Amino acid sequence: MTEADGFGSEDGQPGKFGTVLPVRSSQDGGIRRGEGLLPPFASAIGAIKKVYAAGAQGTGRLLGRVGILDDDPPSRDHRLRHWAFSLTRAHDSIGIAKLDVPWWTYKSIDEVEAWLTAHPAARVFEWGSGASTIWLAKRAAEVHSVEHHAGFGRMIQEQLAGTPNATLDIVEPEASDAPAIGSAKEGHGGLDFSRYVHHIDEVAEHGEGMFDLIVIDGRAREACLTAAIPHLAPDGIIVFDNTMRRRYQRAIKAAPVVERAFRGLTPTLPYPDQTSIITLR
Repeated sequence: MTEADGFGSEDGQPGKFGTVLPVRSSQDGGIRRGEGLLPPFASAIGAIKKVYAAGAQGTGRLLGRVGILDDDPPSRDHRLRHWAFSLTRAHDSIGIAKLDVPWWTYKSIDEVEAWLTAHPAARVFEWGSGASTIWLAKRAAEVHSVEHHAGFGRMIQEQLAGTPNATLDIVEPEASDAPAIGSAKEGHGGLDFSRYVHHIDEVAEHGEGMFDLIVIDGRAREACLTAAIPHLAPDGIIVFDNTMRRRYQRAIKAAPVVERAFRGLTPTLPYPDQTSIITLR
């Protein structure tokens, strides 16, 4: 899932930190939720997630007020304690960022952090912004993220104010009767994510070559994997989240890559998930 799933509409609560950075999205095309062109996210699963998130966050506030829950999270070295603490930050990207973790499985976080320690000059491209963008900016030389949800993207841009090595571009999908690149996500029919997926081409063209680390954690992930491969450095890695889903497994198996799957606990989630680290064959 992407962190924007829990954000709601573009007209939701504004961010509270810093100044909104300019949105660098294409002038032509694009759509705005305020114009009613995007279908509402109103599935039963979405409703359950919202109820769970509200309950978990409310429990966290209550435990904090009565002194049972500390303001500061436990060290990630204390895995179960950190995970239990994180449950009170469900679908709260700013809360997750304060835990100093991305929204991947803990095992994959450990692997990627070790890899970044060994590659401090890494260039990163990311589909799907959020806590991971903030986490990566602390550990990589430069981070380029693209987000499809304008309201959520602007909130994360606020968090990145004063972070010179990170940029976040908002590229919204375009309404289409025959999308060239669609999304299988419920409620996203009739939307073309071509500009979003191929934004990596534009960033690479104006940058300094290949990317050392590419994160696939947004929309149209199968197409993102295809678009990522030509831009990945020979010794680079791809972080692909939620890879237990069948459509993602089909895409990975069809690509010229090697997958290492890391299944287990994930911050804020009450169930196990899977994040994969992918390299070129």
